[in-house]
Amino acid sequence: MDFNAIKERAGAFEPNMTAFLRDLIRIPGESCGEKRVIERIKKEMETLGFDAVRVDPMGNIQGYMGDGDKIIAYDAHIDTVGIGNRDNWSFDPYEGYETDTEIGGRGASDQLGGIVSAVYGAKIMKDLNLLSGYKVLVTGTVQEEDCDGLCWQYLIKEEKIRPEFVVITEPTDGNIYRGQRGRMEIRVDVDGISCHGSAPERGDNAIYKMADILQEVRALNDKLMDNDFLGKGTLAVSEIFFTSPSRCAVADSCAISIDRRLTDGETYKSAIAEIEALPTVKKYSARVSMYQYDRPSYTNLVYPTECYFPTWVIPADAEPTQAMVKAYAGMYGTPVVDKWTFSTNGVSIMGREGIPCIGFGPGKEAQAHAPNEKTWKADLVKCAAVYAAMPACYKDLV
Repeated sequence: MDFNAIKERAGAFEPNMTAFLRDLIRIPGESCGEKRVIERIKKEMETLGFDAVRVDPMGNIQGYMGDGDKIIAYDAHIDTVGIGNRDNWSFDPYEGYETDTEIGGRGASDQLGGIVSAVYGAKIMKDLNLLSGYKVLVTGTVQEEDCDGLCWQYLIKEEKIRPEFVVITEPTDGNIYRGQRGRMEIRVDVDGISCHGSAPERGDNAIYKMADILQEVRALNDKLMDNDFLGKGTLAVSEIFFTSPSRCAVADSCAISIDRRLTDGETYKSAIAEIEALPTVKKYSARVSMYQYDRPSYTNLVYPTECYFPTWVIPADAEPTQAMVKAYAGMYGTPVVDKWTFSTNGVSIMGREGIPCIGFGPGKEAQAHAPNEKTWKADLVKCAAVYAAMPACYKDLV
């Protein structure tokens, strides 16, 4: 395999990738509103000569190169979060900007750059005959920001797609990532009895009960399991709700949402049990549950799931890890192998289904969900080149 030829080909596509990414940034595409983004990706895949392109009933786009019996997949979620407070942006988040080295705009790093590099990586594979008997699948997946991994639950169970392994193209700060903590969305509810606020002793204030629970939940964060590679499990209270007849009455219910991050060895059952065991949760007969997700996709397909996103780690000596390290080293030197802080579609691909995942993508984690988001043109090129070399490197190992 000629690594120099791959690098040169990827570099020659930089203007094309830049134009493609800027087009995608210009199209607002939050979760469940990705239709126009998918249409733009479809147009690019067809223009570049993908062997097959289809949009499935959920709304994910699938682009295929090659005709081998085994599939290697490259996944990029193509939905973005919103822009938040517009005053925090120094430029138009959808028009974006471009310099000699950077591209700015909502989704630049998280993670429209990933689909751009994956699409052009597949093009390079075809141009340079690098498919090595494999069929390559590039997926532009939907609803990840709402419910990470739901798209791949659908692809695996309903579309019957089961690759040899999947390259996750989320931003990796120029490194290779081989795992992440899992997460889950927990709700705690406690009841009270309302009464007139002028005589609070007649009622039972649910907010006061929750205040006691909150202190124990907060302290629980410091006691959670740790892991040498993935780090410590964490929790954060993210929302609080209440019901009351009026502002002149005692609250008769209160609830909180908890963002729980799970390190290796923790499960949704253990996380629920830890909260249920808290003294005030028992004292006030609070109810601990897991959220469910059932929001329709932009095609109006509903594919319900519980809001549990399992931890996953691929070994450092696994073939997909070695293949990516070899592809990177052949062109760019010795890589750093690390892990994500945030969550990815790997929670379903490997966490639920056991299909190996390995991560490498353009941009930086810290840009995700931030105002003035940007990515780097050099990252687009580097990732496309490494993606293109992956199938041949993998074939040499298996």
